[in-house]
Amino acid sequence: MIDLKIVREDPELVRRSQRTRGADPALVDELLAADSARRAAIAEADSLRSEQKALGKKVGKASPEERETLLAQGRVLADRVKEAGALESAADEQMRAAHLAIDNIVEPDAPAGGEDDFVVLETVGEPREIPNAKDHLELGESLGLIDMERGAKVSGSRFYFLTGYGAMLQLGLLQLAAQKAMANGFTMMIPPVLVRPEVMGGTGFLGAHADEVYHLDKDDDLYLVGTSEVPLAGYHMNEIIDLSDGPKSYAGWSSCFRREAGSYGKDTRGILRVHQFDKVEGFIYCKPEDAQAQHQRLLGIEKQMLAAIDVPYRVIDIAGGDLGSSAARKFDCEAWVPTQNTYRELTSTSNCTTYQARRLSIRYRDENGKPQVAATLNGTLGTTRWLVAILENHQQPDGSVKVPEALVPFVGVDVLTPR
Repeated sequence: MIDLKIVREDPELVRRSQRTRGADPALVDELLAADSARRAAIAEADSLRSEQKALGKKVGKASPEERETLLAQGRVLADRVKEAGALESAADEQMRAAHLAIDNIVEPDAPAGGEDDFVVLETVGEPREIPNAKDHLELGESLGLIDMERGAKVSGSRFYFLTGYGAMLQLGLLQLAAQKAMANGFTMMIPPVLVRPEVMGGTGFLGAHADEVYHLDKDDDLYLVGTSEVPLAGYHMNEIIDLSDGPKSYAGWSSCFRREAGSYGKDTRGILRVHQFDKVEGFIYCKPEDAQAQHQRLLGIEKQMLAAIDVPYRVIDIAGGDLGSSAARKFDCEAWVPTQNTYRELTSTSNCTTYQARRLSIRYRDENGKPQVAATLNGTLGTTRWLVAILENHQQPDGSVKVPEALVPFVGVDVLTPR
């Protein structure tokens, strides 16, 4: 959630952020009203409790004649205190609901608008002409890398098997991402893929996109993660962490699960948009004043990975209306996909400022020893979807695919040939 102090001191800043997102600025006024009502309820309840305490002292000192009158007053006052406490609890719940309804404050430099209003920051590499280009699924099937038919037979639509060198290609890609992460000072983690509701909600994934999350209800009440960002954010939940030596940087390798609700009919061919995939995700805890620099650090590592697989790509600045609830700013790297004649997202890195850490109660101590809310950031370092760009951009006229040089040691061959 956002810093309530900012809402009180500069509500117009938050209203502008809401407008940039295409969200309702009136929610800011609802939050201010709920905040005022909550503070009034707290003041009233505290006043009555203080009065009750003072009356209790009088009863102890009162004569027998006075005590009965004071006790009668005390019973009336106790009812008022109970009622005030209930009103305080209700006001607190309304306040929290109003607070949670407002997404993170968008950074001033982020573009306004929706999905199509991104700004291209950089284009790297030139798409090459590929006569009679085959798409990644045709290549994957002819090379014995992907089996969608049996994936659907076993698990349903949008599931698949990676087979033979297809499995090795993914394992190699993720192993390279792990090595890049460690070389850049990240601690590798293999986190749980099932998390509690407070962790999933704390990272902001149970809002507008809750229907995309798999939930194990009944006896479990656990959520399958759609990214390692979630368990890595929960790793230091309810802790005061030490940032005196700089940011804490983690990289999580996990399987990820997404229902893809609302996307039926879109990208159904192949492995571009699926229900299960593997990913290495970078995650950083830092002081808020270091967050923008750390955002560029994550973007830099993503660009290192894209250079390693040697595909044309562009970096885009995502518009406010297309940001997730927790992101203040997001950069995507999109790779060229020849058969679609367009760029498609391979990586995403978000600066979540203090939004997630405030919800998850993650703090650090400043130079005066006072606890402060930390900032969090995340970024994709490699995922199954990358195989789409690798196969299509490195295909050869004879139907083979060159393995990017950086992946050859992991895959074991330099060219994938038709079976």
